[in-house]
Parts: sequence; structure tokens; C-alpha cells
Amino acid sequence: MVIARTITRFVVRPDAHARKTSVYESGVNPHGDARLRFSVKFYLVAMIFIIFDIEVVFFYPWAVVFRDMVRESAFILWEMLGFVGLLAVGYVYVWRKGGLDWN
Repeated sequence: MVIARTITRFVVRPDAHARKTSVYESGVNPHGDARLRFSVKFYLVAMIFIIFDIEVVFFYPWAVVFRDMVRESAFILWEMLGFVGLLAVGYVYVWRKGGLDWN
């Protein structure tokens, strides 16, 4: 092991390792600092996306239950409409407050 590392140290060029560990960004040389501040709007849109994505996940079990419960179908339908309505109210609130404007 020691012999192999010693031979490698003499054979490999010193800059070969630096080229392998450098950043490769679509063929363009990186510039600037990677720690840039993002606008809060990006995080707000991400949270809204997650909320509505989770809403879609809740639709599947609801559809399975709705299919099996024909007698209480009106109650289950109104329950889901209330859920969607609550999310719509939240969406309209964010929209009215300007959370979706990119100006």
C-alpha cells in the first residue's frame, strides 16, 4: 500500500486531482459565490407547491373510500369539497396579499 501511494505521488501530475474535483456546470466555468441570497418569494412558492402537492396526495385515499361508501356519499363529497374550499381560501389569501407577484 505504501509503495503504491509513493509511486502514484511521482507519476500523477499535481494538477490532475484539482481538475477532477473542480466544479463542472454545464460546460460553463463557475463564477461568483455559491452562497447567494434568494428572495423570500421562492420559498413561498415552494411552500405553496408542497401544500397543493400534499392536497393531491389526499385525493387518492378519498377516492378509494368514496368508491366503497355509496350510502354516505353525500357526506364524503361535502367533506372533500370543504377541504378543497379551505385550500382555495388559503390560495386566494396568498394571491390577494401579493405572495405570487414577482415584481
